[in-house]
Amino acid sequence: MKQITAKEVEQRLDKGEELNIIDVREVAEVKTGKIPTAVNIPLGLVEFKMPDLDKKLPYIIVCRSGGRSSQATLFLESYGFDVTNMEGGMLAWEGELEF
Repeated sequence: MKQITAKEVEQRLDKGEELNIIDVREVAEVKTGKIPTAVNIPLGLVEFKMPDLDKKLPYIIVCRSGGRSSQATLFLESYGFDVTNMEGGMLAWEGELEF
């Protein structure tokens, strides 16, 4: 499983890179703030939202601490998606938040 640090994600966003970030936390958790541009798909819905995802695009998967995003990353990887888990999740995020 590929991993990326929260700092690396922040630096790439700061450089203006367009990243495809999927936040797999529950809706109530996301209301406390998410990474700008991240799309919320709660872990339990990832399987059902797979048809909406493009296998040609790389995705960064995020959750609160890295556990649920690891599950989602392994799951999506098994279906041929190019996915990377953000280590430490939102607990490691020091960048801007979007509410």
